[in-house]
Amino acid sequence: MADQNRTASTSGSPITRRALVGAAAALPILSTAVVRAAAPDLSGLRSLTTATMPISAAERRARIERAQALMRATGIGAVLIESGSSLVYFTGVTWHRSERLTAAILPVEGEPCIVTPFFEEPSVRQTLGVPAEVRVWQEDEDPAKLVAGFLRDRKLSGRPIGIEETVRYFAVDGLAHALPGAKIVSANPVVRGVRMRKTAAEIALMQAATDVTIAAYRWTWPRVEKGMKPADVAALMNAATVQLGGDPEFALVLIGPAAAFPHGSRDPQIVADGQIVLMDCGCAVQGYQSDVSRTFVYGAASKEQRTVWEQVRTGQAKAFAAAQLGTPAGAVDDAVRAYYTSLGYGPRYALPGLSHRTGHGIGLDGHEPVNLVHGETTKLIEGMCFSDEPGLYLPGKFGVRLEDCFHMTPSGPKWFSVPPTSLDAPLG
Repeated sequence: MADQNRTASTSGSPITRRALVGAAAALPILSTAVVRAAAPDLSGLRSLTTATMPISAAERRARIERAQALMRATGIGAVLIESGSSLVYFTGVTWHRSERLTAAILPVEGEPCIVTPFFEEPSVRQTLGVPAEVRVWQEDEDPAKLVAGFLRDRKLSGRPIGIEETVRYFAVDGLAHALPGAKIVSANPVVRGVRMRKTAAEIALMQAATDVTIAAYRWTWPRVEKGMKPADVAALMNAATVQLGGDPEFALVLIGPAAAFPHGSRDPQIVADGQIVLMDCGCAVQGYQSDVSRTFVYGAASKEQRTVWEQVRTGQAKAFAAAQLGTPAGAVDDAVRAYYTSLGYGPRYALPGLSHRTGHGIGLDGHEPVNLVHGETTKLIEGMCFSDEPGLYLPGKFGVRLEDCFHMTPSGPKWFSVPPTSLDAPLG
């Protein structure tokens, strides 16, 4: 359940999902107990990612060609993409957003154009992975005018201009003023249409990221000790992830009643006998992400904990079984929710029960369109990738979440990680 707004609980105070990325980076802000947990003997771990292949220039060009085919089919003349994962996806340019616009324009024909500040051009070119024109703007100039100028030069100013869904308002408003009369439309049919269908190269990187996360879990789980706080456990997980060759994205650890809060709690938490420990962790390999959740009990589990764990395991299996080619994504959520309702949970999102969607798309972003949620009519097709995480949450008691991701193949869904089948062996 990767979430850009997720927080992990550390001694009762929330910290952002990246605050625990890498043990060394985390040490200055963590307690003495966390420092001890973050500096374990990792000598037995070896990188699992040395043989991974980055996305090639040829694949990025093929992505642009697929986008251009969709532009022609939808009548869109060009697509504006700001810094972020879509810019990386199509051009390779890795750039953080700021008040200064760096963006790409994908025309319906020909090479794209990168618009960036003059003094940033050398840095931008370091990650540019496709042939592209680069137009630069000075600090006292309006970058939207460069975008408009490129569209006029390519004779595209009179055609609909697609806006990638995360582009900020100031860029869209600037383009509207620089190109009066332009028809501004959503680029979702183009960008989503390409990005939702992962290629073999993308799936291989996601598999590598998942392999790292599972290996880090296997190393971390037996090292969880009584008295540890969430940050102690998270530091172990992140340290192992780095050693195994992954870039940690998040390590959410919830203990006891806090596990009933899907994205974290401010309440103080500590590992103790009979307490649920819910871990939700992921990493990136070459930018592509994993997202895996595991729930176990420290010490002896109660009958209720075992019952709920088994119900979640069954719910996850029902989602996987429902995820067939041609099935609307919402039907996967419906299958799980019908089962939970038959057990007396809910109805719908009411607690105790499943208070969030069954799953989300995943790739370069931890959360990508589309979601496995009631009402989503998009049909599942080959290459789509999703999380499967129909947790159950019992306020005041505990929560259980099992999360594994899968991708759609010609014969149906295939796991990136195999779900566990027993609370006593939560990693399989």
